[in-house]
Amino acid sequence: MCERDKDLDTEHDAAVTDAAFTSLLEDSVEELYEQAPCGYLSTLMDGTIAKINTTLLDWLGLPRDRVVGQMRFADILTVGGKLYHETHFAPTLQMQGEVSGIALDLKAGGKKRMPVLATSKVKTSEDGEPLLIRTTLFDARDRRAYEQELLRGRQEADTARQHAEKDRARLQEALAVLQQNLLPAELPKIPGLEAASYYHTASPDLLGGDFYDLFPLDADRWAFFLGDVCGKGPQAAALTSLTRSTLRAAALHNPDPETVLSTLNTVLHERYTRGDTRYCTAIFGVLQPDGEHVSVHLASGGHPPVLIQRANGTADYLPTPGGMLIGVLPNPPFTCAHTELAAGDTLLLYTDGLTEARIGPQRELYGEEALRTFTATQSPAGPQALITALSGLLAGFGDGLDDDTALLALGVPTTLPAPEHGDADLT
Repeated sequence: MCERDKDLDTEHDAAVTDAAFTSLLEDSVEELYEQAPCGYLSTLMDGTIAKINTTLLDWLGLPRDRVVGQMRFADILTVGGKLYHETHFAPTLQMQGEVSGIALDLKAGGKKRMPVLATSKVKTSEDGEPLLIRTTLFDARDRRAYEQELLRGRQEADTARQHAEKDRARLQEALAVLQQNLLPAELPKIPGLEAASYYHTASPDLLGGDFYDLFPLDADRWAFFLGDVCGKGPQAAALTSLTRSTLRAAALHNPDPETVLSTLNTVLHERYTRGDTRYCTAIFGVLQPDGEHVSVHLASGGHPPVLIQRANGTADYLPTPGGMLIGVLPNPPFTCAHTELAAGDTLLLYTDGLTEARIGPQRELYGEEALRTFTATQSPAGPQALITALSGLLAGFGDGLDDDTALLALGVPTTLPAPEHGDADLT
């Protein structure tokens, strides 16, 4: 075969291929319109449907002859969709010439509601006159299902959060009751003395380990103690309960302060020496009226020193250096001290939540010297007045106070209360 014949055959094959491709492309364009994964329709400016693809007809479950020329775009929408179309969709399209991504609901086959996203654009003539409206509808069922699932998830999360908040409230209530049971319901009335206390809870979600008590030993003597166990939570609460009961029992057996702390140390050391080591700090003391004064004999086991506010307006610490933590060693030394309270004097015991509070921009420790200065500036009006002032101080620390704090103040009134009328000597 000559070269010319080969060229003619090649040209003929190419022509046949181009013709077949063109025919296939034309069929594909029409098929793409009819079988597209989205709905297409063209409407006249009054909304009458002039053309619609097979996909949208299948969604509607309607034959073409019942739709084209017979129905308007708003007729294939649900009542809510039709209302939105008339009040928002159509006016916006008229003003702007196009709208995009509007959520509507179709009246799908089987009287079902089908969510779609509608995009419409006005086709105009060369003179700018509107001719028809072309609309594309995208199936939004998966998106609606996702949104509903998301909403359901949010509702479930809200419900779970509400349950969690209720559970937390119940837990806080239970913890508050337990915390109250670790402290005296009220301080006893002591003839010739005044007592006041205060307890600050740093977190309502955790049991604290601070404790205090005041109780009679006999007709003339009263015992007091204040301390702090290590840790927080149920284990700290168990240690607090054991410590309080041990101190009370030991005091009734032998109220010597050093002996009482030694007994507590023996109990804690034997109980916690294996495994989880637990310990506490504490001050234990005995009050005994002595004429116009009250004698105070106390011992400290690793606890901050007591502070004495005198009637003359001064405030000083009663040093108890060298006292060891209670429960760590088998036979630790404890530091004893003695003082006397006169009329107008107040003895203050506190836990380290007060002095270790963080203050100022640099979050510095409040410290014992600041506490002494603050106490010296307060009028010596008795234990309750001092406790009230200190509770206000604690409130002012805000989030700088991140530990529980217990306060116990014991003092001698400046004047003894007048006897009740029924107690007067009538002889």
